[in-house]
Order: sequence, then structure tokens, then C-alpha cells
Amino acid sequence: MKRILKKVLKEIFPRKIIKTEAKIVELSPSELLQNRVALITGGTSGIGFAIAKALLKAGASVCITGRSQERISKAIDELKEYLKENQTIYGEVLDNCKVESFEATIIKIKNKMGCVCFDILINNAGIQKSSFGHTTEEDYDLVMNTNIKGVYFLSQIIAKDMINNSIKGNILNVASASSLRPANTPYILSKWSIKGFTLGLAKMLIPHGIVVNGIAPGATATPMLGRDNTNLTNDRNPMGRMTTADEVANIAVILLSDMGRSIVGDIIYMTGGAGLITLDDVDCNLL
Repeated sequence: MKRILKKVLKEIFPRKIIKTEAKIVELSPSELLQNRVALITGGTSGIGFAIAKALLKAGASVCITGRSQERISKAIDELKEYLKENQTIYGEVLDNCKVESFEATIIKIKNKMGCVCFDILINNAGIQKSSFGHTTEEDYDLVMNTNIKGVYFLSQIIAKDMINNSIKGNILNVASASSLRPANTPYILSKWSIKGFTLGLAKMLIPHGIVVNGIAPGATATPMLGRDNTNLTNDRNPMGRMTTADEVANIAVILLSDMGRSIVGDIIYMTGGAGLITLDDVDCNLL
């Protein structure tokens, strides 16, 4: 009955979708992040790759991580195009579920890059699995371990390293607009956790000069959703299109630069209005 009523209401009051063309703008090469060293998890494609490219263009040296050496090597080859003098691009296999490997891997990466400490950490790696009613314990554990447990322990290592080396750095968590929703899947639960963890980290670390924030994209044209910049149509948000990975990367550069030092503990939502000015774009029925 509820579904029938909803359908009738949509016919009587159709939602007006504003169709817009995406004017995809990338930040020009700059020195905003010159001499900074960044670690980006899940940097082989999608948002992580776009952020790696934007950081290189802004003058930073970058290490990307992923679970596949083949995909890391491919991404590194593409990112080399944006290298300038005195910059480094490197990649290393890192599985967010294998917390016991973090310490040794971080030491290895720093030795390879010739740095004492990272001053930027971007927690981007994340996965989605099944929905409520179809979730197995294995699915649940995989999502939570990847999306929040790994983020927690990696942030702990990098934050302590920054403090011990008096680095006034940044931690940026790639959150999700899903955290604006009632939590009914392991993925959404994990992103609610990321939102809370971002606030907690920000409060703990700002006395040390370490700035923590989050970016929360809505539906974004990435391989995870099977989309790219040639197919952005999205009739489920007021903007009428998906966000692009480059748009997310632009905001990341601003938050990580000196322009963003007074933004602390914030989550920047990039949803096209979904979840913020409208809530009718997600069906919360059980099955």
C-alpha cells in the first residue's frame, strides 16, 4: 500500500529535475602543496586516483596504495605525466584489512620515498557489499574492516608519527553522503563511523597543529558505480547529475592547503543537494 501511495504521489507531484551539463574544471598546476608528502589509500582509480593527480599538480609528492600491484603499476605510469622537478610518485600494496602489516609497510614506503614522515594522509580506500536482508557475516566484516578498522589504525600510526616529528599536517577522510541516511547496510554503518571518527580525530589532533576533515561525495562517476565523465546523468538528486572525481579532488587540494587551515573537523558534502535539501532520492524499503 505504501509503495502504491508513493507512486501515485509521484505522478501527482512529479519531482522537477534540473538537467545540467557538467563543466568539469581542474585546478591549474600550482605550488599549494609544494614539499608536502602524501599517502593516499585506494589510489589506483576513481576518487583516490583523481586526488593523487590533483596533489601532484599542486606540488606534492605522493604514494598511492592498493591491493593489486598490477593496478598500482598502471596508475603510477599514468600519474608520471604530472610529475615536476623534485617530486616523487610511488605505489605500494597495502590491504586495509591487514592491520598487522601497517607499521612495516609505512616504514618501507618512507624509506623508498626518502622522507621522515608523511604530512598528508588521505583515507580513501573503501568497499560496498550487500544490503540488509542479504548480508553475510563475511560481508559485514570485510566492509567494516576495510572502511573503518583500517582507517582507525592507519590514522593512529600516521598521527603519532606527525606528532613525534612536529609535523603540522593533515588527515583527510573520504566519507560518504550515505552518512546522512538511516544506517541500514554495513557500508552506511561504516560511513557513519567515519563521520564520528573525523570529529574525534579533529578534536584530539588540532592542538598539535594537525588538521582533520572529511569529504562526503554523493553518487560519483567512478568505476565503483560503472560510470565515467561521459555518463553523468542522475535523476535522483536535484542537480540532475553525478559528482565527478575531479570535483572531489579540487576540494581536497583546498582543504589540504594553507587556504583550509581554519576548516577543522568538518565534512564537506558534495551531493548535488541529495540528503541536504531533499530526502526523497533513496528508497528505504526492506526488500
